[in-house]
Amino acid sequence: MPGAVLTPRQSNSIGSVLLPVLLISALSTAVVFQSGIVRLNGGAELSPPPTISVAPGSFAYRQPGEFYRAGYAVDGPKADVSMTSPVTIMKYQVSTQDYDACVADSACPARESTTPSRPDMPATGVSHDDATLYARWFSEKSGGIWRLPSDVELAFAAGEKFPDDALGIDPDNRNPALRWLADYEREAARKRSKDPQPLPYGSFGESEHGLADFAGNVWEWTTTCNRRVDLVKEGQPVTTEACGVYIAAGKHRSPLSSFIRDPKSGGCSVGVPPDHVGFRLVEDRRWYAPLLFSIGAL
Repeated sequence: MPGAVLTPRQSNSIGSVLLPVLLISALSTAVVFQSGIVRLNGGAELSPPPTISVAPGSFAYRQPGEFYRAGYAVDGPKADVSMTSPVTIMKYQVSTQDYDACVADSACPARESTTPSRPDMPATGVSHDDATLYARWFSEKSGGIWRLPSDVELAFAAGEKFPDDALGIDPDNRNPALRWLADYEREAARKRSKDPQPLPYGSFGESEHGLADFAGNVWEWTTTCNRRVDLVKEGQPVTTEACGVYIAAGKHRSPLSSFIRDPKSGGCSVGVPPDHVGFRLVEDRRWYAPLLFSIGAL
């Protein structure tokens, strides 16, 4: 989670390794640039897309995943999260025209959608794997370092438009019928809200930070893996993470297998599937991002 607050360690333990690590990192980064593995700014072949930048701050964030206590499904915990670095993210989802340029360059698979190739239409029918390939291609062509956002980064940028998945049931209530009824009502409401076709940019408004069209009818891929968390009253929670299944966020969160292009084809693990799935990218401005990009860690 880039930009998250880390727990401080003892200064003497950090001091003994910090200088060698910084020297090695700086040397490695210099080698990367000198070798031409990573190109930034100079020689960019694509213009940078419209972006918004959300200043560092704190916000209330409901953790993603499936949470259980004593065998009963419960709402994920909600807590204040501090973002210590700005989040620079594409204002709009990646367009059909831009994605098709990656396809024409033989760097991305063709999308599985019939939406026209236009600069103002969101690309859909793309998998998490496809979106990752596009991010790498776009980084090489634009001269920046771009990647899919994490769920928390997307939630931070989406602000009040980001959904709260909670059902609002007392976690100590052991009556499964209450949760079943609440879940049924929520899923029924989701079905009623479906809109069949992708729409042009600007059709679904903006968040208070200026992020456009989030929580419309196109869900967005994130780098956050789906997980099951067994909450324990005493001791640490037990977490099982499935990193072949990623969170797609929109009107609600949906866990989808990384190769799924059409969520209505049965790739959604639980609940009502998204209408469509697409993506937008964040610009990674960490000083060591070029090094991570060069070794395939982004």
